[in-house]
Amino acid sequence: MKLLSILSLLLLSFTFSGFSYAQSAPPATAQQQQKQLDQVNINTATAEELTKALNGIGANKAQKIIEYREKFGPFVSIEQLKEVSGIGQAILDKNAGKITL
Repeated sequence: MKLLSILSLLLLSFTFSGFSYAQSAPPATAQQQQKQLDQVNINTATAEELTKALNGIGANKAQKIIEYREKFGPFVSIEQLKEVSGIGQAILDKNAGKITL
């Protein structure tokens, strides 16, 4: 009887562990993970993250981006970054594909 109980528990354990595995999202590929590291969300990034991820963005411009979004709310387009003092089309072009919302 004890053996049957143990076997039943093991079977249930394997069944539920398989169920939770099947429900989880597949792991990201190395390429997907690298793409995520190369991109920065301008609505959530810290000044340090902006500086590290974006070409032509130093500490001063990064702080201006943060101040802009604090004053006006989240960015609704990447083009809206040009409304931040010191950021123009050239900086957007340098960072094409790196900026997300």
